[in-house]
Amino acid sequence: MGTRRGRVYRRVRRITVAGALSASVLAVCAVPALGASSKESAAPSEGAAGSAGPVSSAVSSAVSSAVSSAAPEETEKLAFRITDSRIGESSGLAVSPTHDGVIYTHNDSSDGPVFYALGPNGRTKARFTLKGAVARDWEGMAASVEPGTGRGVLWFADIGDNFNGAWPDYSVYKVYEPTSMTGGALEAVRYRFRYADGNRNAEGVMVNPRTGRLYIVSKEFSGSIYEAPKQLRTDRVNMLRRVGSAPIMATDAAYAPDGSSFIIRTYLSASLYRAPDELIARVSMPAVRQAETIAYTRDGKAVLTGTEGAGSPVYRVPLPAEAYPTPTPSLTPSRAAAEKRDDGTDAAAARADEGQDDSGVPIGMIALWLVVAVGATGVIAFIARRAH
Repeated sequence: MGTRRGRVYRRVRRITVAGALSASVLAVCAVPALGASSKESAAPSEGAAGSAGPVSSAVSSAVSSAVSSAAPEETEKLAFRITDSRIGESSGLAVSPTHDGVIYTHNDSSDGPVFYALGPNGRTKARFTLKGAVARDWEGMAASVEPGTGRGVLWFADIGDNFNGAWPDYSVYKVYEPTSMTGGALEAVRYRFRYADGNRNAEGVMVNPRTGRLYIVSKEFSGSIYEAPKQLRTDRVNMLRRVGSAPIMATDAAYAPDGSSFIIRTYLSASLYRAPDELIARVSMPAVRQAETIAYTRDGKAVLTGTEGAGSPVYRVPLPAEAYPTPTPSLTPSRAAAEKRDDGTDAAAARADEGQDDSGVPIGMIALWLVVAVGATGVIAFIARRAH
């Protein structure tokens, strides 16, 4: 993209991220103060109630609750820090399916069609370039294994669109995983995509290892999961069709190595699914400046999650027991059965009674997200006009 437009695009991105993070904090703090039903969030913190008014106490309690829920558990730990000064905007992460201890990452839109192979200590082992590719706004990557040959495959998703309609289509590049960590240029295959229901911003890409099918997760206030055609074509645009809902402002997504589940990362947490709209559990994530990436470990028992910035940390977060399939798993579990609580009541109805939508997000939070969205949209429109 042009230098001027590139600067404007990055400025819009910063505004969008800042608005999203501000909305998250406002939602967490304001909902309990306005009388949310959660007893844990509404309970005043010790020593605060006697020295402040009820609203101040509620807000203080909400902040404490938010911090404790976002803080890493004892079993969560720093896996490594990215030490390469060339990696300042790590926007995608994938664990190599064929090279032990190798993790791949790439920058956002400031580094060209380049990715890096890191060791378990976070140090760069090799730097690779995709021949003939363009890095307009790379927002995610995925790794898979080619059926039959067993060769590793890497996917790079040029799917960012902070202008929500600036591009006629979006690209995902496919390359075979390098056989050695010596660096160099790799041949890439480009697949072009368009959404059946209109252009949108997205940051998550994942590939189901059981079917080989590619999915894209939009980054919106009402996010969605989109499925690509079973057979991808290079001679025409491939249509993406909506197959499920995604959490608010999803920043990345990944499939488990055995295909039994997938996870979607947001700025504050992550949601684990058996299939689209079949939630398994919510997973607490470490508190980071700007959550951007997530990937499963080779054994599928944990995820790695990272952020942008120089020397950015990557954490290892273990997954709950519910993430693992039962000895006789069903590929299409009944959502109705999953939605039943132990006491026989309907979980979806209970969430509605508690002021949550079907994704488990408080209605008050959604309202606050929408308020910020309207403001952010106005700012983006203004900057876009200035850019032209």
